[in-house]
Amino acid sequence: MLLTIEERDSKTSEIRLESREARIFWGEIAPSQHFAQIYQNDAALIDTLTGFVGSALNSNETAIVIATAEHLRALRISLAGFGVDLGRATREDRFVTLDAATALTSFMVAGMPDEGLFNSFVDGLLRRATANGPRVRAFGEMVALLWADGLPAATVRLEFLWQKYCERHSFSLFCAYPRSGFTRDASESVAEICALHSHII
Repeated sequence: MLLTIEERDSKTSEIRLESREARIFWGEIAPSQHFAQIYQNDAALIDTLTGFVGSALNSNETAIVIATAEHLRALRISLAGFGVDLGRATREDRFVTLDAATALTSFMVAGMPDEGLFNSFVDGLLRRATANGPRVRAFGEMVALLWADGLPAATVRLEFLWQKYCERHSFSLFCAYPRSGFTRDASESVAEICALHSHII
């Protein structure tokens, strides 16, 4: 599903999410595209993430997945059903996983992402990911953790840093947020987040 973001009421600036049917062809996702999914439940996220990661691994590309431990477990199970040889991908270092909360500690300073530390963190990941080939796809759930913690400014800042990095390097980036967090009170931040992505799923 593709979502369009509209302002329903000029007095409340409430954000409305409207859906329309769309097919995702992962092979046609261009390098440097930065897109996000606003998902209703974990099953919807894992389904989309399996297609994104699984098609990369089955094409001998590298996938970086920075997610919660629960989502990493669910993804591994789902990828097995997708026909991915996870053992081979792991041995070849083409399936790179990190815990999202731990990853955040690498570059957060006083409640905000530090650009220098962030760039160093992602530089290290990309060096590892591109060692076996140039094509890389990355999924990051760190923004969702910041959003869930009630840190919209830090969330927008991290999305901005990711966007800047994507513009300088050739890899596709996928972010995800639970739909329950998109409330009227956060409408301005929601609009900023959506503006920083090339597609919203």
